[in-house]
Amino acid sequence: MMTPQNPIRVLLVDDEDIVRYGLKAIAQGTPEIEIVGEAGSGKAAIAQAKTLQPDVILMDINMPQMDGVTATQEISRIQPHAKVLILTTHDEAEYLVEAMQQGAVGYLLKNTPPEDFIQSIQQAHKGYLQLGPGLGQKLCQLLKTPVRPQIEAFEGITPREQDVLKLVATGASNREISETLHITEKTVKNHVSSILSRVGVQSRTQLAIWANSAGEETSSFAVA
Repeated sequence: MMTPQNPIRVLLVDDEDIVRYGLKAIAQGTPEIEIVGEAGSGKAAIAQAKTLQPDVILMDINMPQMDGVTATQEISRIQPHAKVLILTTHDEAEYLVEAMQQGAVGYLLKNTPPEDFIQSIQQAHKGYLQLGPGLGQKLCQLLKTPVRPQIEAFEGITPREQDVLKLVATGASNREISETLHITEKTVKNHVSSILSRVGVQSRTQLAIWANSAGEETSSFAVA
């Protein structure tokens, strides 16, 4: 639980000093968030992630030595508990889709208002999918070739897990799923963990992408 005594540890990754300075100034006004490090390239971000083990990583895309999407993929592999939140000027579909496929839990544009920016860090830390205005719809519309779905995995998913999966695919939080299905949040978490294991993906975001793509390829499951 995030408190001033136990803040969210954040790593800033951007090749522009002025951007990191601005982000740090915004975050320092929130006692529940602590900036533990900065990096100016994808390679430096990977090294810092190993050393600092941050809770959330704010990641730019276009950087020298290694781009943010590639760095996100590597960090998701070596530090799966770190939540990578893309913060960029690019709203092109290919960047958005690729970043989410590689393990990012969110994708925001740099014109995000400061108050929304802080809230997104807090929500990303909890594992909730974070997308800037209009990007959620764009993601759903343009996900034509995402993580290759293993359709046979549906055979091991129970009817209740399918209900949970459909709601995860819409971006619903555990609380929203709990209220919709009239089950406890703990039960929702257990179902999500079980589905992740069955499907063979590492994050809730990848699961949502998988569900949307798999729903297009089989009549046994359709995301409402």
